[in-house]
Amino acid sequence: MSFIISEQKKNVLILKLNRPDKFNSFNREMALQLIAELDKAEKNKDVRAILITGEGKAFCAGQDLSEAMDPNGPGIKKIVEEHYNPIILKIRNIEKPVIAAVNGVAAGAGANIALACDIVFAAKSASFIQAFSKIGLIPDSGGTFTLPRLVGFNLASALMITGDKATAEEAQQYGMVYKVYDDAVLLSQALVNADHVAAMPTKAIGLTKRLLNKTYSNTLEQQLNYERDLQVESANSYDYNEGVKAFLEKRKPEFKGE
Repeated sequence: MSFIISEQKKNVLILKLNRPDKFNSFNREMALQLIAELDKAEKNKDVRAILITGEGKAFCAGQDLSEAMDPNGPGIKKIVEEHYNPIILKIRNIEKPVIAAVNGVAAGAGANIALACDIVFAAKSASFIQAFSKIGLIPDSGGTFTLPRLVGFNLASALMITGDKATAEEAQQYGMVYKVYDDAVLLSQALVNADHVAAMPTKAIGLTKRLLNKTYSNTLEQQLNYERDLQVESANSYDYNEGVKAFLEKRKPEFKGE
């Protein structure tokens, strides 16, 4: 069974988490399939944006706890090392926009995978829960890195310690979500947005991600120098030359993502 439904529409790859009977909670097979799909998308020049969503009523309920507790299963160390860490690193390091369409509950690792994406859209019925404390675990999947940077230290601390649910509207107020849509139109609206960014200069977007990944570790001077270097790289791209020509010729640019 495919636990990840993969469908390409023009230059957008839609990856749908597909264990709806388990609220799309991750088991090993699903995690490895997602990593494999992201690897393929990274290498495919025809994919210029990636949209991650969930099948059924949930986005992702995190880890399948029956697997985590199985004495013959992979165990927590392997689950973190081989499942979630590679997923988060792939989302952050793939130099293409990765968009989350959170169609329902996003709990535990599911919440933190969504928050690792470049743009997060949510259905009105969606919710975000740092559920780890409820079962005696600490947040993983980059949650302790990403959430404080999105919402601030105190709010991240409160959400992680209490395990309280943040509704879609609250998540938008906190800075976790870009836009909230009615449930019935979430996927179509997310796809419209994905089509839009897929038509943009992918090379520059990838370099922007590279810069954003360094923004909290570099000094201002280091970041300015990094911006200089990557600005030179982007200025040598096809898309830059096309963008300038289109501007001067007063026409819409036709970017290739190169």
